[in-house]
Amino acid sequence: MFHVGVTTATGPSTNQTAWNFTVGGKMWSSPAVAGGIVYAGAYDKQVYAVNATSGMLVWNFTTSGMVNPSPAVADGIVYIGSNDHNVYALNAATGQLVWNRTTGNQVQCSPTISNGIVYVGSNDDHLYALNATNGDIVWSFPTGGDVISTPAVAGGVLYFGSYDHKVYALNAASGSEIWNFTTGSVVESSPAVANGVVYIGSYDNKTYAINAATGMGVWNVTTGYDMCVQASPTVANGLVYTGGSFDGYVYAYNATNGAEVWKYNTTPSLPQTPGIEISTGVYCAPAVAGNVVYVNAFNTTYALDAATGNPIWIFETGATLYSSPAVANGKVYITSYDQNIYAIGAATPTPTPTPTASPTPTAATQAPSPNPVADNTITYVVAVVVVVIIVVAAVVLAMKRRK
Repeated sequence: MFHVGVTTATGPSTNQTAWNFTVGGKMWSSPAVAGGIVYAGAYDKQVYAVNATSGMLVWNFTTSGMVNPSPAVADGIVYIGSNDHNVYALNAATGQLVWNRTTGNQVQCSPTISNGIVYVGSNDDHLYALNATNGDIVWSFPTGGDVISTPAVAGGVLYFGSYDHKVYALNAASGSEIWNFTTGSVVESSPAVANGVVYIGSYDNKTYAINAATGMGVWNVTTGYDMCVQASPTVANGLVYTGGSFDGYVYAYNATNGAEVWKYNTTPSLPQTPGIEISTGVYCAPAVAGNVVYVNAFNTTYALDAATGNPIWIFETGATLYSSPAVANGKVYITSYDQNIYAIGAATPTPTPTPTASPTPTAATQAPSPNPVADNTITYVVAVVVVVIIVVAAVVLAMKRRK
C-alpha cells in the first residue's frame, strides 16, 4: 500500500489528467492506493474505492458521518474513521463491513497498522490500539486533547501528537508511556521517524526534531510567520520535507541539524502578511518518489526537484487541497475540495486486440485448383452423350413412322 511519505514507485513526468472521479462531497481524506484500487473518504459520508487505472467506481460504503481521515490498507482490509465516532474495517475488494469500533467522539485521525494492531486516535482525547481482526480494544491511552495526529510505529515504539501540545512515545505493545515532549501549541501534524529522530510540526509555528529514544529536543525551526505548522514532514535523501502551512512555502531542511537547504513559495502572487490567514498553504505531508517531491498547496499539486526545489510541473484543481498526494503506478493520486479524485499522469492506453491471422490452408484443407484439361474432357464427353441420345431418339421415331 502507498499512502504518503517515501515510495520506490516512479511518479509521472507529465501533469496530464489520466482521469478524475466525482464524488458527492468535499474531500479532505488523502488517498491510499493498494492492489490497483484508490481508497478515500468524503464529506458525503462515503468511503470510495475506485479503479486506479480506469477511474471507475469499484464500491462505496456509507457511514453516518463525514469521512475526513485517510484510509490505511493491510491484509485485504481498509481501515478508516468517521465523524460518526467509529473506526471501520472494510473488505478491500467488496466494501463489506468486517467490524466497527465506536469511540467517544469524532475520529479524524488516520489509522496506522502494525503487527496486527490498528493504532488510531479520537477526539475523545484517547489513542486506541485495536485488534486488526475483530476491532477489540487492546489498550487505550488518555491525553489532554483531541488526537488527530496519525501515529507512527518504529522499533516497537508508538509516536503521535495531541491537542494538549504534547508529542508522546508509548510502548506499542502495552500502551505504557516512555516519554512526552511539550511544544508551544496544538500538535495536529503526524510524526515521521528516521535514524533515531522523530520529526513533527506544531501550531506554535515550529517543526521539531526529537530524539526518539529519550524525548530530548535535537533542533527546531520556525517557518514564515506566526501561524501553525499543520503539515506533516517526510524524510528522504537526508532531508526533511515539510510545509509552513499558512506561509505557503515548501521547505527542505537538513535532517541532522535543521539547516534550511531550500524553500519554494507556492503563493508568490499572494501577500504574505504576518498574522493574517490566507486561504492557501501546505497542510499535509509531501510524497517523495526518487528525486521528485510531490506536494499540495492551495488548489495545486506541485512536482519539485527534491535536491533544489525547482518546479518540474504543476497541476491545478477547482478548490483547495487539504490532502496529501499518493504516488503509485506511474501516477500521482490526489483528492480535492472540488469533490474529485484525480489521477495525474499519462493515461494508461487501452490494449489493442491483436489481430488473429487467418490459417494458411494445408494440403488436406486446401481447395483444388481448377484443371482446364480435365474440365474440357468432361465437356466433350457430355456433348457426345447428348448427340448419341439425339441420334437414338431420331432412329426410334423413324422406325415408328414406317410401321
